[in-house]
Amino acid sequence: MSQINDLFSEFDVPELTAGVAEVGRGPLCGDVVTAAVILDPARPISGLNDSKKLTEKRREALFVEIQEKALSFCIARASVAEIDEINILQASLLAMHRAVAGLSIQPEYVLVDGNKVPKWPYKAEAVVKGDSRVPAIAAASILAKVTRDREMIALDGVYPGYGMAGHKGYPTKVHMEALQRLGVTPIHRRSYAPVRAMLESEQ
Repeated sequence: MSQINDLFSEFDVPELTAGVAEVGRGPLCGDVVTAAVILDPARPISGLNDSKKLTEKRREALFVEIQEKALSFCIARASVAEIDEINILQASLLAMHRAVAGLSIQPEYVLVDGNKVPKWPYKAEAVVKGDSRVPAIAAASILAKVTRDREMIALDGVYPGYGMAGHKGYPTKVHMEALQRLGVTPIHRRSYAPVRAMLESEQ
């Protein structure tokens, strides 16, 4: 058994427990993406871990395996417009709500990565660093990250010059320089300070 699966024993929860994780709170552009996963105890998946600690090749392989073996999974999101309207925290919680509501099997319990739980009817618990402690949360983080990374790579072709395929929308030096040079795109989050400052300077 891997360390991550051993650590799952610290949470006394029902078998139908969903893990929930989000990806994309920090980037300046693109949707925030979440996933919810209920794993099948009869079909274990080895190597689950925080998606950021895995290689891209390993994440891609696990992305397929999780969807094949999970009892249920759902990938959801909140849009750039929603992020700008209600702020990134509330948008992340909204996307988590959508992910759990979209599961084909409704969970008896939900473990959420981080320190906040959405307002919903499910019995739930927030788990700090849950993506490296709970297999179902790790699985959810992998689904969410691979989904969002693929979308940012595709958007790099729509909005060339920003390097989105490389930095995935995070405020890297390359991205900030491109933003200065090329301006704000429709997928940038206008409520974020660097983007807002750019728009104000153009007025």
